[in-house]
Amino acid sequence: MKRLEKLVINLTPTGMVPTREMTSHVPLTVDEIVADVDRCARLGANMVHLHARDDEGQPTYRKEIYGAMIERIRAAWPDLVIGVSLSGRNFPEYEKRAEPLQLEGALRPDTGSLTLSSLNFTSTASLNSPDTVRRLAEEMGEKGIKPELEVFDVGMLNFAHYLIRKGALQPPYYFNILLGNLSNAQARASHLGLIVSELPDDSVWALAGIGDCQLAMNVLGMTLGDGARVGLEDNIYFDAGRSRLASNAELVSRVVSISELLGKPIASHREVRDALQISPASAS
Repeated sequence: MKRLEKLVINLTPTGMVPTREMTSHVPLTVDEIVADVDRCARLGANMVHLHARDDEGQPTYRKEIYGAMIERIRAAWPDLVIGVSLSGRNFPEYEKRAEPLQLEGALRPDTGSLTLSSLNFTSTASLNSPDTVRRLAEEMGEKGIKPELEVFDVGMLNFAHYLIRKGALQPPYYFNILLGNLSNAQARASHLGLIVSELPDDSVWALAGIGDCQLAMNVLGMTLGDGARVGLEDNIYFDAGRSRLASNAELVSRVVSISELLGKPIASHREVRDALQISPASAS
């Protein structure tokens, strides 16, 4: 299995769920998200997984908003790996989900999220039909965008292997493994071990924990894997006791400090880009 010599720190600053009522720290506007990404990139984040919000703070698929964020982030951080959400949680229609993939040239995203099957969250469902997943993977392949493969359970990897056999995914593969969701694999070493054992060769993977288990899973990802996915999308609190709300900068700073204690350096933006074979957008 492919391994980076240094760690991935994948920032997920906004997500689709956190609101201003839940936490004042969540960035919602283009200005806020760009500023948060800038702070976290300075601290060591080398990938970012963007979700867009409209003027009312609601999740949106509109490419204009994604493009505005990508343009400003890329101007400051040209090698930072920038990904966009293609989630089916709010927008089941293929055309809406794929709209951010229509950005071209310097605005083309480097990665797009690809959840490998449908799943239930605590109160909502994310619908990902086999045809939709395959079509998104194929369109990303045609446009030179790397799928950011999201795995919540070992069974999802069956579909990843299927897409590989069909030629819809090309190595190296990047996986976010997300543990702790109510209806899927839990934040346990046994669950992680089974999932990792089924990853395809030439895979790079980062580990996320949903809610209270984020920190423990981030540490496990940095210890055993290629890094951590961290941010307010997955967890809005700094501590497991939920006594203090976190900022994205605090969450990134903490995992960077832990990486130093582990003696594992953080990869540069260019090193992550090279390892995943993602060409600069200007080269498209």
